[in-house]
Amino acid sequence: MSNIIDDLKMQYKLGGMAQRLILWNVACFLISLVFFYQFSIGVFDFPNWVALSSEPSVFITKPWTLLTYAFFHDGFGHIFFNMIVLNFSSALFLTFFSEKQLLGLYVLSSIFAGIAFVSGYYFLNFSASIVGASAAIMAILVATTTYQPLMNIRLLIIGNVKLWHITLVILVIDLMQIRVENTGGHIAHLAGAFFGFVFIKLLENGTDLSKIVSIVIQSVVNLFAKSSSTPFKKVHKNYKKPVEKPVSKIITKDKSQQQIDEILDKISQSGYDCLTKEEKEFLFKAGK
Repeated sequence: MSNIIDDLKMQYKLGGMAQRLILWNVACFLISLVFFYQFSIGVFDFPNWVALSSEPSVFITKPWTLLTYAFFHDGFGHIFFNMIVLNFSSALFLTFFSEKQLLGLYVLSSIFAGIAFVSGYYFLNFSASIVGASAAIMAILVATTTYQPLMNIRLLIIGNVKLWHITLVILVIDLMQIRVENTGGHIAHLAGAFFGFVFIKLLENGTDLSKIVSIVIQSVVNLFAKSSSTPFKKVHKNYKKPVEKPVSKIITKDKSQQQIDEILDKISQSGYDCLTKEEKEFLFKAGK
């Protein structure tokens, strides 16, 4: 069990933002199985401080649900399909854009789609709650399609298709089902798709909306860093500037660094799973 946990920690450290988003979603799903799943009737019962409610009185008092709903899922099939599409669309997105932009798009599109869901149900006079990362995933997929619609994608059985073909089929399915079932979910999906399109168009004109998320995260990090730092007194003292010694231009690595480099080279060539148990443990200890 400890080896599995160590492997997950290492995968989290070495993996990119796409892998972290998937792990966050899976972790939230496991938490929901423990606390929100009603085994007696076989359904999830999400509280209104996790799921996004269309009721204005609930939504206004719990605005964080505009983001939390995008990390929980209503069943194994729901999260399984979403994580497959998230992995697929994120891999394509990261071909052209950065990991900070991926996180920014995921967060902002979730908020935008959540507002669209609440607004739509308010005017339709409906009441419901939603969970799921589908809106954010649609934003990532449509954003990539908007930027590179003619990218070739090879599918099993079908063969090579254009990326815009895949995206169009998914959008048409959402439009066809919007009045049949899960109306709120499909409203959020389409809103996420629209946000992904706008995100790329603004980016092409020099406006990167993801910087908003990066600034907020950095502000929070700086806030906690300042609170944890201890105050100190500034001491002035006279000193003589040390004489600089000539430094050799030949750089040598110690044995530990050399071993780390060799392991990282091995990972880049054959993947993380090819490492031995001793190499994994050494890399994990070195990363602490």
